Amino acid sequence: MAVKQRSGIAIGLNKGHKTTPREFKPRISRTKGHLSKRTAFVREVVKEVSGSMLVPLVLSTNVCHWVYRLAPYERRVVELLRNSKDKRARKLAKKRVRGI
Repeated sequence: MAVKQRSGIAIGLNKGHKTTPREFKPRISRTKGHLSKRTAFVREVVKEVSGSMLVPLVLSTNVCHWVYRLAPYERRVVELLRNSKDKRARKLAKKRVRGI
């Protein structure tokens, strides 16, 4: 909804001082769910290292989406990478993948 310019007169529909409308930056709540570059990179690295597979996610009888499902150890690797524990994440991934 566009804001009408005020007339500078004390009465009427557009009463009030003449002002310029302020530009507000978008609220954080508007970007909720948006995939950030860092998160995308971390997920890509984990998928590449662990070889995650696509699993069907059935939403209804005729709607199905393919999504990447991460194993529990892969989720832990993601968490370690987010917290800058690269060496620990590498050790964990090597230990888990070697046993497969």
